Amino acid sequence: MDSLAAVALPGLWDRLVGTQPDPDLWVVLATAAAALAVVAPHTLWRISRNAITIAHEGGHGLVALLTGRTLTGIRLHSDTSGLTVSRGKPYGLGMILTAASGYTAPPLLGLGGAALLAAGHVTLLLWAATALLVAMLVMIRNAYGVLTVVLTGGTFLLVSWLAGPQVQAAFAYAVVWFLLLGGVRPAFELQVKRSRGGAGDSDADQLSRLTHVPAALWLFLFHAVSLCSLMGGGRWLLGM
Repeated sequence: MDSLAAVALPGLWDRLVGTQPDPDLWVVLATAAAALAVVAPHTLWRISRNAITIAHEGGHGLVALLTGRTLTGIRLHSDTSGLTVSRGKPYGLGMILTAASGYTAPPLLGLGGAALLAAGHVTLLLWAATALLVAMLVMIRNAYGVLTVVLTGGTFLLVSWLAGPQVQAAFAYAVVWFLLLGGVRPAFELQVKRSRGGAGDSDADQLSRLTHVPAALWLFLFHAVSLCSLMGGGRWLLGM
C-alpha cells in the first residue's frame, strides 16, 4: 500500500503542476463563441448567470475570510441573486474590500484562469476550480445553493478526471471565456437598474456609504475591472 501511494502521489502531483499542449486556434475561437452565445441572449443568460452569481458570492466570502471577518453563510437564489453574510466591524478596509469583491470576482477569476491557460496549466485550473467550489459548498445555507454548487463542482470533477486532454482544454477555455464575458454584463445591468431608481442597496451603494465616494465611481470601477480583464484575458487566450 505504501509503495502504491509512493508511486501514485508523484504522478498526481506531476499531472497537477505539469503543462498541457495548447488547443488549436479554432477551438479557442469556438469556445469564445459558445461562451458569448450563453451570455448575450437574455433567455440563456437567465440560466447561465447562476454561475456568475457563484463567483460573485464566492468572491465576497473569500475576501471576507482573507480580511479577518467571520463568514457565516452564503445563499444562492433561483432568480440568480445571492447573499453573503459575514460578521465583523461594519466599517473599515475589510468591509470595503469585501463589498467591492463581488462584481470584480468573476472577471478577475477569468483573468487568472486565462493566465493559467496561457501557461498550459489546464489540469491545475480545473482542479483549483473544483477545490474552490468544494470549499464554498461548506458555507452554503440553502437547498438551491447547494444544488447549484454541487452540479457545477460535479461537472468540473467529471471533466478533470474522465475526459481526455482535448475535451479538458476545450472545457477550460469555455469556462474562462464565460467568466470574462459574463463578468462584464452584471455591471451594466446594475447601471440600468440604478438609472431606473432600483438596486438602492447594491454593492456600489453600500460602498458609497462606507467610503463617502459616489456610487457611480464604484460602478465605474466595476466596469473598468471587467472590461480590462476581458481585454487582457482575451489576449492571453488568443496567444497575442
